[in-house]
Amino acid sequence: HGDFAKGNILVQEGHLAAVIDFGGTGIGDPACDLVIAWRFLNGEAREAFRKAIALDPETWERARGWAIWKALINIAAAADKNTPEVEEEKRIVRDIIAEYRQMA
Repeated sequence: HGDFAKGNILVQEGHLAAVIDFGGTGIGDPACDLVIAWRFLNGEAREAFRKAIALDPETWERARGWAIWKALINIAAAADKNTPEVEEEKRIVRDIIAEYRQMA
């Protein structure tokens, strides 16, 4: 898929109902689809997801890179706005930095 943004994931009654907007299909790196871990999951849920997919550490690292890239692009695009969406992007960046620091 390549673009797991909130507007592209449809949830109904707490369950995934659909994934839309396939404009990023074919990027080629499976790590780009793992961005969902930072955009939709926090803490223990993210860790459970990481363990469940059982991918190599390098793929997870690339996924973290894709996630921060996406969040920073969204922050830059709305730099003059202080909206809940921008605050969510900032939360994602903080989560990624905190996770990276825990690895060091």
